Amino acid sequence: MMTRLRLHQLTKRYPKASHASVKGVNLSVAPGEFCVFVGPSGCGKSSLLRMIAGLEVISEGDLYIDEVRINDVPPAKRGVAMVFQSYALYPHMTVSENMSFGLQVFGADRKAIKAKVEQAAKRLQLEPYLHRLPRELSGGQRQRVAIGRAIVKEPKLFLFDEPLSNLDAALRVQTRLEIAQLHRSIGSSSMIYVTHDQVEAMTLADRIVLLHTGDAIEREGSVAQHASPMTLYHHPASRFVAEFIGSPRMNMLPARMIEARDQACTVAIDLGNESLQLKAHVKAEGLSRGSKLTLGIRPEHCRLGSSGDNPDLAVTLEHVERLGDSTLAYLRHAHLSSLLTARLEGDCVLEPGTRWNLQCPPEHLHLFTESGKALRRTAELSSRD
Repeated sequence: MMTRLRLHQLTKRYPKASHASVKGVNLSVAPGEFCVFVGPSGCGKSSLLRMIAGLEVISEGDLYIDEVRINDVPPAKRGVAMVFQSYALYPHMTVSENMSFGLQVFGADRKAIKAKVEQAAKRLQLEPYLHRLPRELSGGQRQRVAIGRAIVKEPKLFLFDEPLSNLDAALRVQTRLEIAQLHRSIGSSSMIYVTHDQVEAMTLADRIVLLHTGDAIEREGSVAQHASPMTLYHHPASRFVAEFIGSPRMNMLPARMIEARDQACTVAIDLGNESLQLKAHVKAEGLSRGSKLTLGIRPEHCRLGSSGDNPDLAVTLEHVERLGDSTLAYLRHAHLSSLLTARLEGDCVLEPGTRWNLQCPPEHLHLFTESGKALRRTAELSSRD
């Protein structure tokens, strides 16, 4: 059966807390969708997941599975299975016993349990380890056992609470691929996955739900933006989203409006006694001349030593980081308070202290109002029309 999850104005307030942990979440998760909750520490992503699981009481709002309100339904009867960060395996039970325990508690048929455990073990490449204890397994194998325990329940929803955070870098990549393959193989069940790691979010998600933190939760609600990974990357709804998605983070420069036209605008960056005027393919009609803005450009869209449609910004190379496949150049301008970052080809030759001309192509510029709201880029308009 195809299952749909719907959250309506879901809110969580803890006693004595200065603001809501989660506020006003409206979200619908489609059958078979892989939805990732991501955001900085304190944004309430785990609290939101636990409300869906039934492990946290909902303060306000409604939670529906297939249009049946389940606010007061016990966790065991919601048809969900949760995979925790800590594995939560019984140390005295074998892999097979850990995976089958939940079904045994509910009195499932022994032959059916055995078949489900064997099928899950084959899918997760755990067949050689079914008779081992958790202490005899690696971290990645233990996490696969925890996932297998969820699979055998054949849930309507899979819930993952930062399942890779206890693994080393190589195991995180391997297990991430295994979770993606698992989703493809059981596409009828939706998956909701919590992480603070934007790489996990970008690589796994059909849709990312990026959550606010701090006072912004009370002002604007918990959800900063929800969309496909590449929509968040290319068309962030706010400065907060733009700075969170992408690594290194987007360069931000103070700017002011000079002129707005239908498909583009001109802004100025003040540099001491002079200013640099840049054209941006952004829809900014309605903003008055002199309006305060923030101009953003991602490091990978910066160009060094090349001419283009915008005038160059003269910068000095402060520091170089070589990453093999790419090189990060940190650039300083005397009248800008922060360094600018450019992501360049891995084999480019750069020396700290040298002067360069930085080019910011108009099609890659973002603009944000004083309140942090993103102005719509021309490319976004054409893709939606």
